[in-house]
Amino acid sequence: MLITAVYPGTFDPITYGHSDIAQRAANMFDHVIFAVADSPHTNKRPVFTLAERVALAQTVFHPYDNIKVKSFSGLLINFAKKNKARIIIRGLRAVSDFEYEFQLAGMNRSLMPDIETVFLPTSPQYTYLSSTLAKEVARLGGNVQPFVHPCVYAALLAKMQANRQ
Repeated sequence: MLITAVYPGTFDPITYGHSDIAQRAANMFDHVIFAVADSPHTNKRPVFTLAERVALAQTVFHPYDNIKVKSFSGLLINFAKKNKARIIIRGLRAVSDFEYEFQLAGMNRSLMPDIETVFLPTSPQYTYLSSTLAKEVARLGGNVQPFVHPCVYAALLAKMQANRQ
């Protein structure tokens, strides 16, 4: 039986930490859906539109046959069920992430008992890295090239330059 996993997030922007988790999940499961959330009701202010985030992720994961990029809105478990996924992947950077992620996993499990959540700890070199920090460094004119794929770097620079004008 083929196992499909979903790795959800807003990915605004996708970082090397995100791609690390997705690639490691792709080594564990037959198919990984890199699920880019619309998230219109969160307090996050996205730099990139949903379509831009999907396009960037498609470029980043183009070399990987078993990682597919899709967008979604609404409940993650509905998206997972529609895509016949049995696993939800969540990356953990620090212990502080665990409490929130554990609550989400519990809620998802209560809504859909057939879906399991698998926590993957971030590789040590990415424990400090987040999309929020990458955006903030870029906004302040810092070099985010070590933190994001080259296509994301170029897109982030273009967004920041456009916002300054």
